[in-house]
Amino acid sequence: MDFQPTQDQRDLRAGVRDLLAGRYGREALRASVDAVAVSGRSVDRSLWRELGAAGFFALRLPESEGGVGLGLPEAVLVFEEAGRALLPGPLVATHLAAGVVPGAAEGEAVVTAFDLDGPLVPYLSESDAVLGAAVLPAGEPVRSADPLTPLARVPAPGDCGAYREEGALLTAALQLGSALRTVELAVRYAKEREQFGQPIGAFQAVKHLCAQMLVRAEVARTAVYAAAVTRDPAEVAAAKLLADEAAVRNARDCLQVHGGMGFTWEADVHLHLKRAWVRAEQWRTAAQAEEVLAAELLVAAEQA
Repeated sequence: MDFQPTQDQRDLRAGVRDLLAGRYGREALRASVDAVAVSGRSVDRSLWRELGAAGFFALRLPESEGGVGLGLPEAVLVFEEAGRALLPGPLVATHLAAGVVPGAAEGEAVVTAFDLDGPLVPYLSESDAVLGAAVLPAGEPVRSADPLTPLARVPAPGDCGAYREEGALLTAALQLGSALRTVELAVRYAKEREQFGQPIGAFQAVKHLCAQMLVRAEVARTAVYAAAVTRDPAEVAAAKLLADEAAVRNARDCLQVHGGMGFTWEADVHLHLKRAWVRAEQWRTAAQAEEVLAAELLVAAEQA
């Protein structure tokens, strides 16, 4: 079995990266952070429609249904790039709703999901539907760690049910993209920032931090890509577990490399950390992933 991306898959990833760099680069990201404090809205409907037109949400719909006709491995590559750009919005839920909720495939509808443990729902006030729910519930706004992921408390949370496995894997891909991006940010800053007449990247402690970040991200990348091919529930659980760890720990280490600068509002590093914290609780938590893996090990032990 070949787990290496094909040339077509690499071209797809490069195309999505170029699209997001042009449409949602750093200036747009910072503008979103500033705007949400005023308007309370983080989803750009015009960008959402552009993503729909580009096939982001309809990527896995059959061509006979107006989709692109690709598979889960291609979706993982696309979501990796969205995570790298810190693109806000219920991307996973809307992608899963394509072909199920009218307008989701085209980006005309914003669809969220009951993807958090407990009564919290992300982007509820900006959504047109909740995946798997007949009606859009009322919710009370709750302060979120991530300024671009608004949360609402609902009285009776639902269940993402049959969508959980794919949702967990696509969220892992978002986390992977963020983990890879923080490696880039740390290495770039280590080359630019000087202390004692030389770049801080020349110091062994900084080299070790960056190397550990890269290893985490690459291990997570291997797990996510493999799970996208096999679709095995245990491998999906492992991919989510590793990607969550890579995203959170890499963001923390990136802050360490940046020093005091990394903790300022003007830097982007804290945005990666806050988004990683929220995504780690979406679709499948670390505890839930560990339970899936433990159950798999018990079955394997019984069969041995």
